Amino acid sequence: MLQFNSASARVVNTKRGVIECMEVALGNQYQDCDLAIFHASIGHNFSELIAQAHEMAPNAKILAASCCGVVGREGVSESMKDIALMTVKGKEFTVAQVDGIFGHNSYEKCFEMANDLKARSGAINMVYFLGSGIDIANDDCIAAFEKVLGSDVTIFGATSSDNMKGFISYQAVDNKVYEHAAFAIGFWDPTLKIETQATHGFVAIGEPMIVTKSEGHIIQEINNKPAWEEYLTRLDLPTDSTCGDSIPVGALGEKLSPELAKEYGNNHILRVVTKHVGSDMYYATKCLVGTELWLTTRNEDLIFSEMERMVSDMKKRLGESKPVAVFHADCLARGRFLFNKIIKEELVNTMQFPFYAEGNCPPWLGMYGFGEFARLGGKNNYHNYTTALYVLYR
Repeated sequence: MLQFNSASARVVNTKRGVIECMEVALGNQYQDCDLAIFHASIGHNFSELIAQAHEMAPNAKILAASCCGVVGREGVSESMKDIALMTVKGKEFTVAQVDGIFGHNSYEKCFEMANDLKARSGAINMVYFLGSGIDIANDDCIAAFEKVLGSDVTIFGATSSDNMKGFISYQAVDNKVYEHAAFAIGFWDPTLKIETQATHGFVAIGEPMIVTKSEGHIIQEINNKPAWEEYLTRLDLPTDSTCGDSIPVGALGEKLSPELAKEYGNNHILRVVTKHVGSDMYYATKCLVGTELWLTTRNEDLIFSEMERMVSDMKKRLGESKPVAVFHADCLARGRFLFNKIIKEELVNTMQFPFYAEGNCPPWLGMYGFGEFARLGGKNNYHNYTTALYVLYR
């Protein structure tokens, strides 16, 4: 039976931050953990991070990813020096990894990982997936895992990020740090179940733009004009703007069916642009010619009310079951780039407090990244600009 513990810290020195997290999470038993998952802000040295983790837990599988801030049971922090940790003790899991994952080969790379998981595990019922946040076709990733493991297996997780620049993000597995890698953890503890849900709280505005030329996840033309330039024009941004300039204000909405919109609490699912090459925009999923894309604006009242509704719905589905761990992916644009400190902490309290047991927050690992995986309409789905919660329970 898998056991989870967590900790988070804001420490300038990377090694000291790892030591603090390991000791807070596990006391003096840190050498006995079987899996350690780190999320760390881009200011940390990831080679030092995994080296220190291996020194303290030499038999553990060590995984890490860069982010734009963390959320732990201790609260939220978005400095350049944040570290959060989730540890797992037990044997009912396996890890697969690939390097060199991009949009054009996302399906093949995830198909490889899924087969690796299946060959070395029991009956997997959930997969924690974390991939590069820049240039990846996330719907293809989902399709590949489902092809091998089945659509009943819940895929949850995130894509790594930097400090909102869309320049580089890191993933680390065991003793090596990557820039375009992905890892997946297949859990098969038969006592463990999962609930996932996501919400954003943005509202579509104006008339939609029409994708008039695309190839896979790359949008080449919008409204019969070069895509990146037309996108910036609609955002009223200068022509020399970067992805980092567009991310906070440039959420693109795709319209949902009435049934999905009712469940989601919103008429649109959002997408982010994290890379452009010349006029080509690199989208987070495939985008077909004819797709309508709405610009959106945040609605802070809706963000809070939908968060409360989402947590309430999840609690109802849990019934009397108790969370044993919560994984959490949040869009970096919902963090310090969206809220001031007080409102941000209130939002985190809104999502965490309902899951408390006997006055204590369950083990919690949250990150501000580029995208989130959670079910919608009973199916695995990829989201942007959301808060996505993944409650593991017995």
